[in-house]
Amino acid sequence: MKQTILLTGGLGYVGGRVSRFLAGQGFNTRLGTRGRAVSAPAWCPSASVVQTDFASPESLDHACKGADCIIHLAAMNEIDSANDPVGALEVNGTGTLKVLRSAERMGAARFIHLSTAHVYGAPLAGRITEESLPRPVHPYAITHRAAEDFVLAAHDGRRLTGITVRLSNGFGAPVVPSVNRWTLLVNDLCRQAVEGRALALKSSGVQQRDFITLEDVGRAIAHLIELPPDRCGNGLFNLGGETSISVAAMTERVAARSAAVLGFTPAIERPPALPGEASVALDYRIDKLKATGFALTGDFDAEIDATLRLCKEAFGAAR
Repeated sequence: MKQTILLTGGLGYVGGRVSRFLAGQGFNTRLGTRGRAVSAPAWCPSASVVQTDFASPESLDHACKGADCIIHLAAMNEIDSANDPVGALEVNGTGTLKVLRSAERMGAARFIHLSTAHVYGAPLAGRITEESLPRPVHPYAITHRAAEDFVLAAHDGRRLTGITVRLSNGFGAPVVPSVNRWTLLVNDLCRQAVEGRALALKSSGVQQRDFITLEDVGRAIAHLIELPPDRCGNGLFNLGGETSISVAAMTERVAARSAAVLGFTPAIERPPALPGEASVALDYRIDKLKATGFALTGDFDAEIDATLRLCKEAFGAAR
Protein backbone atom coordinates (compact mmCIF):
# COMPACT_ATOMS: atom_id res chain seq x y z
CA MET A 1 0.00 0.00 0.00
CA LYS A 2 1.34 3.41 -0.98
CA GLN A 3 2.15 5.99 1.67
CA THR A 4 -0.05 8.93 2.69
CA ILE A 5 1.63 12.19 1.71
CA LEU A 6 0.73 15.69 2.92
CA LEU A 7 1.89 18.46 0.59
CA THR A 8 1.75 21.94 2.09
CA GLY A 9 1.29 24.37 -0.76
CA GLY A 10 -0.13 21.44 -2.71
CA LEU A 11 -2.37 23.73 -4.76
CA GLY A 12 0.48 25.98 -5.86
CA TYR A 13 2.77 26.06 -8.89
CA VAL A 14 5.37 23.42 -8.02
CA GLY A 15 3.03 21.82 -5.47
CA GLY A 16 0.29 21.25 -8.01
CA ARG A 17 2.57 19.47 -10.44
CA VAL A 18 4.20 17.38 -7.71
CA SER A 19 0.80 16.50 -6.21
CA ARG A 20 -0.58 15.39 -9.54
CA PHE A 21 2.52 13.31 -10.26
CA LEU A 22 2.43 11.58 -6.85
CA ALA A 23 -1.27 10.84 -7.17
CA GLY A 24 -0.57 9.30 -10.57
CA GLN A 25 2.02 7.06 -8.92
CA GLY A 26 -0.58 5.76 -6.49
CA PHE A 27 0.34 7.78 -3.40
CA ASN A 28 -2.51 8.82 -1.11
CA THR A 29 -2.17 12.58 -1.54
CA ARG A 30 -3.40 15.21 0.89
CA LEU A 31 -3.14 18.81 -0.32
CA GLY A 32 -2.54 21.48 2.28
CA THR A 33 -3.65 25.06 1.79
CA ARG A 34 -3.38 28.09 4.06
CA GLY A 35 -6.75 29.19 2.71
CA ARG A 36 -10.10 27.58 3.32
CA ALA A 37 -10.16 23.86 2.61
CA VAL A 38 -12.02 23.05 -0.59
CA SER A 39 -13.00 19.92 -2.47
CA ALA A 40 -10.43 17.98 -4.48
CA PRO A 41 -9.40 19.86 -7.65
CA ALA A 42 -10.34 18.46 -11.03
CA TRP A 43 -6.67 17.95 -11.90
CA CYS A 44 -6.17 15.69 -8.85
CA PRO A 45 -9.60 14.19 -8.05
CA SER A 46 -8.26 11.42 -5.83
CA ALA A 47 -6.68 13.88 -3.38
CA SER A 48 -8.12 15.34 -0.21
CA VAL A 49 -7.67 19.00 0.73
CA VAL A 50 -6.94 20.18 4.29
CA GLN A 51 -6.28 23.58 5.82
CA THR A 52 -2.74 24.22 7.04
CA ASP A 53 -3.07 27.35 9.15
CA PHE A 54 0.41 28.31 10.35
CA ALA A 55 -1.12 30.26 13.25
CA SER A 56 -2.91 27.17 14.57
CA PRO A 57 -0.96 24.17 15.91
CA GLU A 58 -4.27 22.29 16.01
CA SER A 59 -4.80 22.88 12.28
CA LEU A 60 -1.30 21.68 11.45
CA ASP A 61 -1.61 18.65 13.73
CA HIS A 62 -4.89 17.71 12.05
CA ALA A 63 -3.30 18.05 8.60
CA CYS A 64 -0.26 15.96 9.57
CA LYS A 65 -2.16 13.24 11.45
CA GLY A 66 -1.77 9.89 9.72
CA ALA A 67 0.67 11.22 7.11
CA ASP A 68 3.77 9.12 6.50
CA CYS A 69 5.62 11.95 4.81
CA ILE A 70 5.20 15.73 4.66
CA ILE A 71 6.36 17.57 1.53
CA HIS A 72 6.72 21.19 2.60
CA LEU A 73 6.35 23.59 -0.34
CA ALA A 74 4.27 26.40 1.20
CA ALA A 75 6.28 29.62 1.07
CA MET A 76 6.18 33.25 0.03
CA ASN A 77 7.55 33.60 -3.49
CA GLU A 78 10.62 35.64 -4.36
CA ILE A 79 8.67 38.77 -5.33
CA ASP A 80 6.58 38.86 -2.14
CA SER A 81 9.66 38.00 -0.06
CA ALA A 82 11.53 40.98 -1.48
CA ASN A 83 8.59 43.27 -0.72
CA ASP A 84 8.13 41.91 2.80
CA PRO A 85 11.29 40.31 4.24
CA VAL A 86 9.83 40.15 7.76
CA GLY A 87 6.74 38.38 6.50
CA ALA A 88 8.95 36.05 4.46
CA LEU A 89 10.88 35.10 7.58
CA GLU A 90 7.63 34.34 9.38
CA VAL A 91 6.22 32.20 6.55
CA ASN A 92 9.33 30.61 5.04
CA GLY A 93 11.35 30.25 8.22
CA THR A 94 9.09 30.09 11.26
CA GLY A 95 6.28 28.51 9.22
CA THR A 96 8.57 25.63 8.25
CA LEU A 97 9.44 25.07 11.91
CA LYS A 98 5.76 25.00 12.87
CA VAL A 99 4.91 22.39 10.24
CA LEU A 100 8.01 20.39 11.19
CA ARG A 101 6.99 20.31 14.85
CA SER A 102 3.51 19.11 13.95
CA ALA A 103 5.04 16.41 11.75
CA GLU A 104 7.12 15.26 14.72
CA ARG A 105 4.16 15.33 17.13
CA MET A 106 2.00 13.34 14.72
CA GLY A 107 4.69 10.71 14.15
CA ALA A 108 5.53 11.36 10.48
CA ALA A 109 8.53 9.32 9.39
CA ARG A 110 9.82 11.80 6.80
CA PHE A 111 9.82 15.55 6.13
CA ILE A 112 10.97 16.87 2.74
CA HIS A 113 11.53 20.62 2.47
CA LEU A 114 11.76 22.35 -0.91
CA SER A 115 14.44 25.02 -0.62
CA THR A 116 16.21 26.94 -3.36
CA ALA A 117 19.55 26.83 -5.16
CA HIS A 118 19.83 30.55 -4.45
CA VAL A 119 20.97 29.84 -0.91
CA TYR A 120 24.38 29.59 -2.62
CA GLY A 121 24.19 33.25 -3.62
CA ALA A 122 23.22 35.38 -6.61
CA PRO A 123 23.97 35.22 -9.40
CA LEU A 124 24.76 31.52 -9.34
CA ALA A 125 28.07 30.81 -11.04
CA GLY A 126 30.80 28.22 -11.23
CA ARG A 127 30.68 24.65 -9.97
CA ILE A 128 28.17 24.26 -7.14
CA THR A 129 27.81 21.15 -4.98
CA GLU A 130 26.27 20.55 -1.56
CA GLU A 131 29.73 21.31 -0.16
CA SER A 132 29.67 24.86 -1.57
CA LEU A 133 29.37 27.61 1.03
CA PRO A 134 25.85 29.10 1.22
CA ARG A 135 25.82 32.88 0.88
CA PRO A 136 22.19 33.93 0.31
CA VAL A 137 21.57 37.60 -0.46
CA HIS A 138 17.84 37.71 -1.31
CA PRO A 139 15.16 37.52 1.42
CA TYR A 140 13.62 34.51 -0.35
CA ALA A 141 16.91 32.61 -0.16
CA ILE A 142 17.86 33.85 3.31
CA THR A 143 14.57 32.71 4.81
CA HIS A 144 14.77 29.31 3.10
CA ARG A 145 18.30 28.90 4.46
CA ALA A 146 16.95 29.44 7.98
CA ALA A 147 14.27 26.80 7.36
CA GLU A 148 16.86 24.33 6.12
CA ASP A 149 18.67 24.30 9.44
CA PHE A 150 15.52 23.38 11.37
CA VAL A 151 14.89 20.44 9.03
CA LEU A 152 18.45 19.19 9.04
CA ALA A 153 18.68 19.55 12.84
CA ALA A 154 15.62 17.31 13.17
CA HIS A 155 17.31 14.85 10.83
CA ASP A 156 20.56 14.89 12.80
CA GLY A 157 18.58 14.43 16.03
CA ARG A 158 16.88 11.37 14.50
CA ARG A 159 13.45 12.81 15.28
CA LEU A 160 12.50 11.91 11.70
CA THR A 161 14.19 11.64 8.33
CA GLY A 162 14.56 15.28 7.35
CA ILE A 163 15.50 16.14 3.76
CA THR A 164 16.18 19.56 2.26
CA VAL A 165 16.13 19.87 -1.52
CA ARG A 166 17.86 22.87 -3.07
CA LEU A 167 15.89 23.30 -6.28
CA SER A 168 17.21 25.22 -9.27
CA ASN A 169 14.88 26.69 -11.94
CA GLY A 170 11.94 24.33 -12.23
CA PHE A 171 9.74 25.10 -15.23
CA GLY A 172 6.64 23.73 -16.90
CA ALA A 173 2.94 24.29 -17.30
CA PRO A 174 0.99 24.94 -14.07
CA VAL A 175 -1.94 22.61 -13.40
CA VAL A 176 -4.33 25.52 -13.97
CA PRO A 177 -3.72 29.00 -15.46
CA SER A 178 -4.92 30.71 -12.26
CA VAL A 179 -1.74 29.61 -10.47
CA ASN A 180 -0.06 32.99 -10.43
CA ARG A 181 3.54 32.24 -11.43
CA TRP A 182 3.53 33.91 -14.81
CA THR A 183 6.52 36.06 -13.85
CA LEU A 184 8.85 33.03 -14.06
CA LEU A 185 11.02 33.17 -17.16
CA VAL A 186 9.68 30.32 -19.32
CA ASN A 187 6.07 30.90 -18.26
CA ASP A 188 6.39 34.61 -18.97
CA LEU A 189 7.92 33.98 -22.40
CA CYS A 190 5.20 31.52 -23.36
CA ARG A 191 2.50 33.97 -22.32
CA GLN A 192 4.22 36.79 -24.21
CA ALA A 193 4.31 34.63 -27.32
CA VAL A 194 0.56 34.05 -27.19
CA GLU A 195 -0.51 37.54 -26.19
CA GLY A 196 1.89 39.68 -28.20
CA ARG A 197 3.74 37.46 -30.66
CA ALA A 198 7.00 38.90 -29.33
CA LEU A 199 9.43 37.94 -26.57
CA ALA A 200 10.83 40.93 -24.70
CA LEU A 201 13.68 40.52 -22.23
CA LYS A 202 14.57 43.07 -19.58
CA SER A 203 18.26 42.15 -19.75
CA SER A 204 20.73 41.07 -22.41
CA GLY A 205 20.07 37.46 -21.47
CA VAL A 206 23.71 36.41 -21.15
CA GLN A 207 23.24 35.14 -17.58
CA GLN A 208 23.29 31.37 -17.13
CA ARG A 209 20.57 29.42 -15.32
CA ASP A 210 20.16 25.74 -14.54
CA PHE A 211 16.75 24.49 -15.70
CA ILE A 212 14.84 21.37 -14.69
CA THR A 213 11.41 20.24 -15.85
CA LEU A 214 8.64 20.02 -13.27
CA GLU A 215 8.15 16.44 -14.43
CA ASP A 216 11.63 15.65 -13.13
CA VAL A 217 10.94 17.58 -9.92
CA GLY A 218 7.95 15.32 -9.29
CA ARG A 219 10.00 12.24 -10.07
CA ALA A 220 12.77 13.35 -7.72
CA ILE A 221 10.33 13.91 -4.85
CA ALA A 222 8.77 10.47 -5.41
CA HIS A 223 12.28 9.01 -5.34
CA LEU A 224 13.13 10.77 -2.07
CA ILE A 225 9.87 9.67 -0.43
CA GLU A 226 10.84 6.04 -0.85
CA LEU A 227 14.62 6.32 -0.48
CA PRO A 228 15.73 4.13 2.47
CA PRO A 229 16.75 6.24 5.49
CA ASP A 230 20.29 4.88 5.48
CA ARG A 231 20.75 6.25 1.94
CA CYS A 232 19.56 9.76 2.77
CA GLY A 233 22.96 10.72 4.17
CA ASN A 234 22.97 14.12 5.85
CA GLY A 235 19.61 14.98 4.30
CA LEU A 236 20.83 17.66 1.89
CA PHE A 237 20.43 17.32 -1.88
CA ASN A 238 20.81 19.65 -4.85
CA LEU A 239 18.13 19.21 -7.53
CA GLY A 240 18.72 20.64 -10.97
CA GLY A 241 18.48 19.61 -14.58
CA GLU A 242 22.19 19.42 -15.48
CA THR A 243 21.31 21.85 -18.25
CA SER A 244 22.76 25.31 -17.74
CA ILE A 245 21.93 27.66 -20.56
CA SER A 246 21.64 31.40 -20.99
CA VAL A 247 18.37 33.27 -20.67
CA ALA A 248 18.82 34.32 -24.30
CA ALA A 249 19.20 30.69 -25.41
CA MET A 250 16.07 29.68 -23.53
CA THR A 251 14.23 32.58 -25.17
CA GLU A 252 15.31 31.32 -28.58
CA ARG A 253 14.12 27.84 -27.64
CA VAL A 254 10.68 29.15 -26.69
CA ALA A 255 10.53 31.03 -30.00
CA ALA A 256 11.36 27.83 -31.88
CA ARG A 257 8.72 25.83 -30.01
CA SER A 258 6.19 28.59 -30.69
CA ALA A 259 6.81 28.08 -34.39
CA ALA A 260 6.14 24.35 -33.98
CA VAL A 261 3.13 24.62 -31.65
CA LEU A 262 1.47 27.93 -32.51
CA GLY A 263 2.51 28.27 -36.12
CA PHE A 264 4.52 31.50 -35.82
CA THR A 265 7.96 32.60 -34.63
CA PRO A 266 7.73 35.53 -32.21
CA ALA A 267 10.22 38.34 -32.54
CA ILE A 268 12.84 38.55 -29.80
CA GLU A 269 13.57 41.93 -28.25
CA ARG A 270 16.42 42.35 -25.78
CA PRO A 271 18.81 45.11 -24.71
CA PRO A 272 22.43 44.83 -25.84
CA ALA A 273 24.98 43.49 -23.37
CA LEU A 274 26.59 46.07 -21.13
CA PRO A 275 30.29 46.85 -21.60
CA GLY A 276 32.26 43.96 -20.16
CA GLU A 277 29.13 41.88 -19.56
CA ALA A 278 29.71 38.22 -20.33
CA SER A 279 28.14 34.83 -19.71
CA VAL A 280 29.57 33.18 -16.59
CA ALA A 281 29.52 29.39 -16.61
CA LEU A 282 27.24 27.58 -14.15
CA ASP A 283 27.66 23.92 -13.26
CA TYR A 284 24.96 22.97 -10.73
CA ARG A 285 25.84 19.45 -9.65
CA ILE A 286 23.33 16.78 -8.62
CA ASP A 287 25.81 13.89 -8.35
CA LYS A 288 24.80 13.22 -4.75
CA LEU A 289 21.17 12.62 -5.70
CA LYS A 290 22.13 10.58 -8.77
CA ALA A 291 24.31 8.35 -6.58
CA THR A 292 21.10 7.23 -4.82
CA GLY A 293 19.69 5.93 -8.11
CA PHE A 294 17.85 8.96 -9.48
CA ALA A 295 18.13 9.84 -13.16
CA LEU A 296 16.76 12.78 -15.15
CA THR A 297 14.33 11.99 -17.98
CA GLY A 298 12.48 15.29 -18.47
CA ASP A 299 11.78 16.65 -21.94
CA PHE A 300 12.38 20.41 -22.15
CA ASP A 301 10.48 20.85 -25.39
CA ALA A 302 7.47 18.89 -24.09
CA GLU A 303 7.25 21.20 -21.05
CA ILE A 304 7.52 24.33 -23.20
CA ASP A 305 4.93 22.97 -25.64
CA ALA A 306 2.47 22.21 -22.84
CA THR A 307 2.95 25.71 -21.42
CA LEU A 308 2.37 27.30 -24.83
CA ARG A 309 -0.83 25.30 -25.30
CA LEU A 310 -2.10 26.27 -21.85
CA CYS A 311 -1.36 29.93 -22.60
CA LYS A 312 -3.15 29.70 -25.94
CA GLU A 313 -6.23 28.25 -24.22
CA ALA A 314 -6.19 30.66 -21.27
CA PHE A 315 -4.88 33.91 -22.78
CA GLY A 316 -5.23 33.57 -26.54
CA ALA A 317 -8.45 35.59 -26.58
CA ALA A 318 -6.57 38.57 -25.11
CA ARG A 319 -5.05 39.38 -28.52
